[in-house]
Amino acid sequence: MTQARDHKLLAVQITPMRVPEAVPLAGLMVNGPEESVAMNARSNGLLLHPGEPSEMVVQIKNLGKRPIWLNLRVEGDFPVDWYRFGMEGNQIAPGHQMEAVIYFQVPASYFEDQKALTPKKKRHLDLDFQGRIYFFYGINALELDQVELEEFSVHVRAHSLYLNYLPALYREVDFIGRFLKIFEETFEPAFHGLEGMWANLDPLTAPRALLPFLAYWVSWPMDARWELPQQRRLIKRAVEIYRWRGTRKGLRLYLHLYTGLPLDDQIPEEAAKHIAITDHFGRGFVLGGERLGQGTVLGGGRPFHFVVRLREERPGQIDERLVRLIIEQERPAFCTYDLTIESPPPPPATPPGQGGRAAPPPPGPSRRPAPTTPNGRPGAPPPKPVQGTPKPLPPKPPAPGQPGPKRPEPPPAPPASSSP
Repeated sequence: MTQARDHKLLAVQITPMRVPEAVPLAGLMVNGPEESVAMNARSNGLLLHPGEPSEMVVQIKNLGKRPIWLNLRVEGDFPVDWYRFGMEGNQIAPGHQMEAVIYFQVPASYFEDQKALTPKKKRHLDLDFQGRIYFFYGINALELDQVELEEFSVHVRAHSLYLNYLPALYREVDFIGRFLKIFEETFEPAFHGLEGMWANLDPLTAPRALLPFLAYWVSWPMDARWELPQQRRLIKRAVEIYRWRGTRKGLRLYLHLYTGLPLDDQIPEEAAKHIAITDHFGRGFVLGGERLGQGTVLGGGRPFHFVVRLREERPGQIDERLVRLIIEQERPAFCTYDLTIESPPPPPATPPGQGGRAAPPPPGPSRRPAPTTPNGRPGAPPPKPVQGTPKPLPPKPPAPGQPGPKRPEPPPAPPASSSP
């Protein structure tokens, strides 16, 4: 319900988001009727539940012919931290309206912390409060000389789902709601646990501690070598594996749940699947049923033999020992088998300088540092040490058509010394 009043310049309408169902009675009667205070019913009363937010919308319309400036202030006997308000603006044009919202939220532990007890009256609960909204307005933003007042009430009640199962007469008494709240907080966790019981019985969502219990239900052996996702899938479909045991479909399903390889049911060719099982059934040589030379091959073929070929999607995905253990459990006792595990081909090597790191540059000619002089400046290389008398280089042969070099004449002989 809403309430609208016309003023000289303003029209105010208050709309609470949650209204009390009946006339609220303040206080808890323990010592007599004088301890309780009857509250008059108000159409703009707001009902609050501890821990749940609620709000009250205030619509203000300008009935004048000039724009007005507006400001609000909220007061009441309830704590200040229970509310906050917001406005769309401070100015309203002629004939237009503006909305302001007051947000309320009572602490969730209002009753448990005994904050509702009045210090002076130890056995009295504060459940109903009065509030006022002051509207300060004027034609100038600096002079808000006119004031309007609107009153509202706030009622705090314990929210109990069990009240929905009672007649409306019992909802008028606050004590009934608080009394049923005790049973609701006691039994609701058990009800919520029963609603989620299905998740504890599903191997895909059950806690890890419950997996041995679920495996015992279907007589499935737990193996520590299996990873947790594999164990969950195998326990969930254990009954289906039992139903198809000894058949190709059962073996492919078991290998699919363990390895995670796709079944590829849409591929018609068995050899093209990730899990391929091909059989070579034949009677072989039967005494009394075959004649030599007519359809009989001695020493050829293997009756009741099949081949299992697994194609890995990544290297090391499949444990061969576990695969052989699965095949030994699923195959008929008179059948033999061969197992082949194909690994994916390695990625092609990237040529140097394409797509990967840049190819290293070709080695260039090595350069030695230029020789330096004793003072640190570059100069000519030092001469090599001379060992003994250097030998003269042989003369170069003359070019054709040119005279050769002249031979050096021998030195003259020294004069003979005369004896005295």
